[in-house]
Amino acid sequence: MRFFQACTMLLISIIAGAQSLPFAHLHTYKTGIFDGASTQVLAYDRTTFTLYSTNKSTNEVDIILYKNLLKPQTLGHIDISPYAGEVNSVAVHFGIVVVVASSVVPQSPGKLLFFDKDGLFLAQFEVGASPQQVVFTYGGNRVLVAGAGEPSDDYTGDPWGSISMLDISPGFGNVSQSDMQTIYFDKLDTTAYDPMVRVFGNSGKQTPSQDLEPESMVVNSDYTKAYVMLQENNAMGIIDLSTFTVDTVIGLGYKDFTSIGIDVSDSNQVIDIKPRDNLFGMYQPDGSAIYKVNGKEYILTANEGAPREYSGYSEVGRIKDFPLNTSRFPSWPGYLSDTSAGRLKVSYAEGDYDHNFVYDSLMCFGARSFSIWDSTAQLVWDSGDDFEQTLALLHASSFNSESNSNSSRKTRSDDMGPEPQGLVVGEVEGKTYAFIGLSQMGGIMIYDITNPMAPQFVMYELNRDFSKAANDPEAGDLGPDGLVFVAANHNKRKLPLLYVANGVSGTITVYEMGTGVGLSEYEDVEAKPFYPNPSEGIFYSDLKSNYEVYNSSGMLIQTIENKNQIDLTNEAPGFYLIKSTDGSSYRVIKK
Repeated sequence: MRFFQACTMLLISIIAGAQSLPFAHLHTYKTGIFDGASTQVLAYDRTTFTLYSTNKSTNEVDIILYKNLLKPQTLGHIDISPYAGEVNSVAVHFGIVVVVASSVVPQSPGKLLFFDKDGLFLAQFEVGASPQQVVFTYGGNRVLVAGAGEPSDDYTGDPWGSISMLDISPGFGNVSQSDMQTIYFDKLDTTAYDPMVRVFGNSGKQTPSQDLEPESMVVNSDYTKAYVMLQENNAMGIIDLSTFTVDTVIGLGYKDFTSIGIDVSDSNQVIDIKPRDNLFGMYQPDGSAIYKVNGKEYILTANEGAPREYSGYSEVGRIKDFPLNTSRFPSWPGYLSDTSAGRLKVSYAEGDYDHNFVYDSLMCFGARSFSIWDSTAQLVWDSGDDFEQTLALLHASSFNSESNSNSSRKTRSDDMGPEPQGLVVGEVEGKTYAFIGLSQMGGIMIYDITNPMAPQFVMYELNRDFSKAANDPEAGDLGPDGLVFVAANHNKRKLPLLYVANGVSGTITVYEMGTGVGLSEYEDVEAKPFYPNPSEGIFYSDLKSNYEVYNSSGMLIQTIENKNQIDLTNEAPGFYLIKSTDGSSYRVIKK
C-alpha cells in the first residue's frame, strides 16, 4: 500500500512538474569511446562559448566550441601526458584553463597546470597527491585544489589529504612554487574530533591526516569559507579561507532506513522499496553545490557512497555474512536471504557497538538521495526514497540498472542503487533548480529548491535506450558524471542550458530550458525543409523521417514516425519546433 500511495503522489508530482519547467534535449556530442571516461568533468568559458572536457581515455582535455549549439566544433586537445599521469579535473575563467592531474604514481604529489584558451601551456605547480577537483575563487584570482591523498591498493602508501591554494593575480611570470599554500588535517591527529567522522582506513591504523580524503568542494559567495566533501569519511570539512586553516570537520551522520524505503536485493526481481530493521545509510557525498536564500548559504550534496575497498584492506561485506544481534533484528533469519537483504553491501567497520563481534546495526554505502545542509553542516532536507520511487514508477523494466549494461535490471540494488554523483544548481525564470545525475541508472533528477526547507520534485530526464546494447552509439547517454549549468545571458541561445558529461557512453548532451525552449531566433534553427512556412497547419518535407514537435513552452506535443507531413491544424497559432532524429531543428509558424 505504501509503495502504491508513494507512486500515486509521485505521478501527480511528475505531471505537475512537467508543466512547470520546459526542458528539451538539444544536441549530443559523441567521442565514440565506450566506457573509457572520455567525457567526465566539464568547464564552460562564457566569454568564448567553449567547453573543456576531461578525457581520461586519451589523458587530454578536449576543447569544444559551442557557438552553434547544434553543430559543436572540436577545436583541439590539451595533452596532459607530458606533465602528469592522469587528468582529473578542469576549470576555466575568462580564457585561463586550469587542470589538475595525478602523478604516474598516484601517491606522489599531483600537478596543477595552467593553459590559455587554446591549450597553450602557461605554468605548472605541485599540489597534494591525487588531486580530485580544482575551482577558481576570489573572482578568478586564486585557485583551490582538493587533494584526496588516496592510498595505494596494498595500503603501504597513504599520503595526507590536502587543500591547496594559489594566488595567480600577480601573473604567471611572478608566481612560483613557494607561493603555493597547502593545508592538511594533521591537527586532528593530536586533538579530539567529531566521533561521527569515519577514520577506519587500513583497519584503523591510519591517522586522520592520512585517512581524510577531500573529494569535492564549494566556496561561499563572499569567499570566506570552503566546504569540502570528505566522501569515504562521511564528513564535511569547513575551511576558513581568510586564514587558510581547517575550521572544523563534521560527520554527516546516518540516514535511517528503518523508516525510509530502500530496495536492497539484486536476486529478488520484484521491486521492494521498504524500510529495513536497523539499516542506516552513510551519505558519503561526491558532487556538491552551494546557493544562497535570504542571506543564508546552503550546501547541496549528491549522496553517492564510497566504500574503502582495496587489496590491503576492505570494509565491505554482505549482510548474510554478518553475525546479527537477534534482539535488534527480530526477523533476522529471513533478513539474511539473498531475496531479502542478504546480499546488500554494508561496512564491517561500524555497527558492533559493544565490540562482541555481533552487529547491532548495519551501515550501507550512500544514501540514494540528494541533501541540503546549512553552513554548519546540519541537515536541512533530504530527498528520502524519491529517486528509487521515481525509477520504479517510470522505468520499472530497467530499475537500478548498471551504467555499462542495458540488460542489468536491479543489479545495483545490492550495492549503492542509482548512485547520485554529479550535481549543479541554476536559476530558470526566477526559480532555483537542482540537477542531479544518477551515475549508474543514468539520467537527471530535477528539483525546484527555491525553498530549501521544502524542495519539490519537477521531473526525471533519461536519455537512454535500453532496447539497444550499451556499447551501441544509439544507446544514448550512460554514466552521467560532470554537469554544468549555463545561465541564459552566458550563451548564444539566450536560454538556460545544462551540459551533461556521460563517461560510459562518451557523450556530452546539452539541454535547454525555460519558456520558448528551442524557439529563440538563432542560426542553428533552420526554417526549412518544411513548407509552406508559415502555414495554416499542414507542413510538408521532401523526406520521410521521425520527428518530435514542441510548442512554444517547450512541451513535446507530437511524435511522428516515418512521415513527411506534420499536421498542426488543431494547435493554436504560434511558433513550433520540429526536431529530427539526426539532431536537426526546424522552426515553423502556424498562422
